[in-house]
Amino acid sequence: MATHRLTLDELRDRGAGHPAPDGVARLYHRAFDEFGTRALWNWRHLEQPTVTQALSIAESLRVEGNLAARRLAEQIEQACRAAL
Repeated sequence: MATHRLTLDELRDRGAGHPAPDGVARLYHRAFDEFGTRALWNWRHLEQPTVTQALSIAESLRVEGNLAARRLAEQIEQACRAAL
């Protein structure tokens, strides 16, 4: 199945235990830098996230964040899909 058709839950399952590639990790760290106290207050910032952790952060950005956070969430999801 192509990754562009997978649900977020299926992507999380596929990304479990896989270290986030550099591009995904950069977006993950950017999320904490820009939205940590507002949208990610209940998450611990990890130095080396997995793909699954990056996708979980993206979901929180969508739920807790503003429009800019949602755009970053989309970028994270696209980068994760490309990485898997």
